[in-house]
Amino acid sequence: MTTEKKSAETRERAGKRALVTGGSRGIGATVVRRLPDAGAGVLTTAGSRTGTVPEGAAFVEAGLRTRAGAEALAEAARETLGGVDILVDNAGGARPFPHARAVPDEEWQDRLDLNHLPAVRLDSPLTPGTRERRPDAVVHVSPAAVPPSAPPFPHYTAAKAALRNHSRGPALELAPFGARVDTVPPGGTATPGGEATREEWARPEEGPGRDDTSPPPGRDGRPDDIADAVLFLVSDRSSRLTGQNVTVDGGEFPV
Repeated sequence: MTTEKKSAETRERAGKRALVTGGSRGIGATVVRRLPDAGAGVLTTAGSRTGTVPEGAAFVEAGLRTRAGAEALAEAARETLGGVDILVDNAGGARPFPHARAVPDEEWQDRLDLNHLPAVRLDSPLTPGTRERRPDAVVHVSPAAVPPSAPPFPHYTAAKAALRNHSRGPALELAPFGARVDTVPPGGTATPGGEATREEWARPEEGPGRDDTSPPPGRDGRPDDIADAVLFLVSDRSSRLTGQNVTVDGGEFPV
């Protein structure tokens, strides 16, 4: 990043207060690293702490599978940051199954509790604050590979599809108050979690056996590619964008 670009980003987000879920690794960790560089105060959370929290960010361990856990995190954000101007819902994950029939009921519910409902539970206690200070932004991170809900992650893609559909509701509800809600669907991204997912998809006995053909740009996405989109959506430059899916997949999943 050039000095001029970094300086512009810093001015743009100076004094903003950001909460990022799922910020301990991969895309979430990159967003957490970039936001303080852009002038924002940041609180991040995950089920457990794995790695070093970037300078300028704080960490709190939180379980978001229950409403009580989400409300406790919202309160921690108010105590640590004094409020929330930017919310990035990035929590998620799943373990593979050979086909949808093999996914037990409790696993379907658990994946909803991790991949969809944390955003619903956090949007509820935090978005009333956005009505008082505007403009503010909410970004939900949901994979581009949602439409083909195929093994070995049908429970994961179904939950994330629900998240995408959910995002449109608060976008319309909060627009009159100057708040925006958008979704960033990443394609294949070079993170430890992304690599593990592609390995599972490539096993014919467990997944659809996708080939190793590179996406049109000739490379996988990088976490910074996704962070660029997130930082744009939480800036004033995206003030006319709300209720949108800003897909960053290099043409891997054409609409």
